[in-house]
Amino acid sequence: MRILLVDNDLRAATNLLQIMRNNGFTVDHTTSGREAVEILRHYDYDVAILELTLDDIEGYSVIREVRQARVNTPILVLTSLSRPQAKIKAFAVGADDYMTRPFDTAELIARLQAILRRSRGLSTAQVHIGPLQIDLNAKQAYVSGDAVHLTGKEYAILELLVLRRGSVLTKDAFLNHLYGGIDEPEMKIIDVFICKLRRKLQQKGAGNLITTVWGRGYILREDQTGRVERVMPSEPESLTA
Repeated sequence: MRILLVDNDLRAATNLLQIMRNNGFTVDHTTSGREAVEILRHYDYDVAILELTLDDIEGYSVIREVRQARVNTPILVLTSLSRPQAKIKAFAVGADDYMTRPFDTAELIARLQAILRRSRGLSTAQVHIGPLQIDLNAKQAYVSGDAVHLTGKEYAILELLVLRRGSVLTKDAFLNHLYGGIDEPEMKIIDVFICKLRRKLQQKGAGNLITTVWGRGYILREDQTGRVERVMPSEPESLTA
């Protein structure tokens, strides 16, 4: 899960960044509401965590402008404002959830996971595609019940493919998801990650679950028989070594 944290309290933000990263989330941080609006308009996040009392504009304005721009990224408000009127206004302008400080870490993680499930139309944390199962809470993949040992980036790629199955994802989308525009490697690294991920899934008996759409990217899509349609040839041998 990739998160944008919008908080002008550097001490609180540093603590929250550590919590999020310790729980396996990729997190970008900004202190500016204006910058947050532009980031959310141009980059893809699973969730935004937003403080209402920012220095440049109110958090309510951030939510309002993002929604007016037709950005559907779920927004969880995390603030010290606990009065009912603040919650009502936040929900009225388009917030998806609201928590007050001090907060319980386990509750925050649970709410983030629930937001992700709702935004993807999922009723549980378990996603099944043919023999493949993804546990979104545990961040673990299984094939026919057998655990697949993936690196953090391999899992992040697989999770993104699963949550957006049926859609072609470009290499830029993967880079953005994995690195958020910070110290991004060359685009060909995505081919390497995909190749290794395919090999691990195939070794567990999952078959070819990831299709290459040449000139565009990758897609995960299964047909009536549980096989992915339009499977293309494998990557060059230099990428599979």
